[in-house]
Amino acid sequence: MDSKQTSTSVASIIAILAAIFSFYSGAFFGLILALIAFVFGVFGIVSALMPNVSGGLLSILAIILSFFGVIAAIIKAIMWLL
Repeated sequence: MDSKQTSTSVASIIAILAAIFSFYSGAFFGLILALIAFVFGVFGIVSALMPNVSGGLLSILAIILSFFGVIAAIIKAIMWLL
């Protein structure tokens, strides 16, 4: 029997954590974390194309959340200025 072990991509884990924490940060760090989530989400999708690595769906979710994180950071910056 040939049993293949799959592991979740580290990039996808970093991406989803950065996306989640971007909502709990201020405007500047929220924007930085959202950008990190996007970059690592892309790396996570690329690495999930390998047969023994999973995490593609997690990376896609992180990329979607990163867009919302950027919007939240912009709103926080506008509220800080007003």
